Amino acid sequence: MNERKLKLIEYIVVEVTPLQQNASLIFESSTGKGAVVDPGGDIPKILDIITDRKLIIEKILLTHGHVDHAGGASKLRDSLKRNGSLEIPIEGPHIADEPLLNSLSEIGPAYGLTEARSIRPDRWLTDGSKVEIGSIPFKVLHCPGHSPGSVVFYCREEKFAVTGDVIFAGSIGRTDLPFSDPRALAASIKNKVLTLPDDVLFLPGHGKLSSIGEEKVSNFLVHLITKKSYKRK
Repeated sequence: MNERKLKLIEYIVVEVTPLQQNASLIFESSTGKGAVVDPGGDIPKILDIITDRKLIIEKILLTHGHVDHAGGASKLRDSLKRNGSLEIPIEGPHIADEPLLNSLSEIGPAYGLTEARSIRPDRWLTDGSKVEIGSIPFKVLHCPGHSPGSVVFYCREEKFAVTGDVIFAGSIGRTDLPFSDPRALAASIKNKVLTLPDDVLFLPGHGKLSSIGEEKVSNFLVHLITKKSYKRK
């Protein structure tokens, strides 16, 4: 488990599913109000943290529709409701991932995720949409390529982003999966992700935290996409 406090928000990352996916609990430090991002599975682990930290989960956010990110969203929502919460909304990803979300129940067992359930979000997100975690605003960037409906959540005030499987520390999202598109992913990274300020920290869907500036310098795949070599400032 990895956790960190920024200026206004805190996050706790718990690795879930056999695919070692980062499920993230992001919450406002002053109130404990927040969201769970990409609850792909191992829902008891997530619930234990919510209980221990006395967090008030107001929504579930999805960066994209792959089973290791979205397969546990329905179960988490049901579990929170049984524990006394009102039914919370599931928001995201972009509607282009609807076919992936519709097939979660069928796909899950192939990855050992027998409890994965197909879902329909309460709100589809589009490029430029806003979501709030507590009272902290995040902007939605539609970044297709790894999946057609992938989104990134970006908070300018905190210089923080959640990138799902669009970009990782030292790598980028796979494009050999159904519905993926390498050219679209390259365009998303070049025209949206890399235009964020260099000092923005980002939490990817797998692996460790990094920054936009660090990936410009050290990520070989970023250099291939942009056909440009960056230098440290």
